[in-house]
Amino acid sequence: MQSFDEQTVLLIMMSVMLDLLIGDPKWLPHPVIFFGKVISNIERAWNKGDRKKLKGIMLAAYLPFSVFIISLFLLKLLYAISHLLGMAIEIYLISMTIAIKGLRDAAMEVYHPLKSGDLAEARKKLGYIVGRDTDKLPSSEVVRGTVETVAENTVDAIISPLFFAIIGGAPLALAYRAVNTLDSMVGYKNERFIDFGFGSARLDDLLNLIPARICAGCMWTGSFFIKKMRRIHALSVTKRDAAKHPSPNGGWPEAMTAGLLGIQLGGVNIYGGIVSERARLGDPLEPLTFIHIKRAILILNSAWILFLTGYLILFGLGRQ
Repeated sequence: MQSFDEQTVLLIMMSVMLDLLIGDPKWLPHPVIFFGKVISNIERAWNKGDRKKLKGIMLAAYLPFSVFIISLFLLKLLYAISHLLGMAIEIYLISMTIAIKGLRDAAMEVYHPLKSGDLAEARKKLGYIVGRDTDKLPSSEVVRGTVETVAENTVDAIISPLFFAIIGGAPLALAYRAVNTLDSMVGYKNERFIDFGFGSARLDDLLNLIPARICAGCMWTGSFFIKKMRRIHALSVTKRDAAKHPSPNGGWPEAMTAGLLGIQLGGVNIYGGIVSERARLGDPLEPLTFIHIKRAILILNSAWILFLTGYLILFGLGRQ
């Protein structure tokens, strides 16, 4: 199987190492920025008049398919010129689809001012990574927003792109990130996007279906290497609350994280002054404090390490 050959394993491991080393430096071109510009231009042109849902479905099919074909053709050309060149570019492209360092650093930028008592700065930093209004949040809600972001993006920004990179290399990982970017830009249930974003949201749900559940399993298994995790409680919380999340997938990592930490996620969010009530996940066995941000990062790290460990074990079994 291609997913378990030596080159694929090398590509995956080197991509993770590159992400951990440099993250997403602003001086390097990032494919998600390109996806965003394409989506914005097409949305302005297509999201009007009749048949918005059909146009949105066409965009949801067109963008990831085009990304897959173009990147596949480009890599085949580069590999034909030089195998090492092809591998180097593919490693770079896969690393740009994952964000272990970026997610961890963004969370820590909220953690540090919270720990030092600078709530205004913590609110500002949280506003960079969430869509909700943050300017009036108490410290506990700043923690909740950060932990929710870490938990949910463990799937979107780490496990899912790695899952698709293992199956189809950089082309499939990039296609996934195109869908994920579509969902983050047009997959909203508001007046502007309820029809146009339908196809993007449903496709993103479909692609994350398996990775989200794998992620929750990796979080739970990895928690055996972290002190003071509530593992039995986490299983019951995930079983009880995962389906309450508005996303069919987001509830799995969030409920698992809430259960392991003994905290409650979800509640009231405000977007542009509009109040939104989100189902509560977990039980408030502990009050939310800045320390839970660091512990959520430990869960994040345990999840991707266990995921890659499982992949390497399967690779070894596949060689026998």
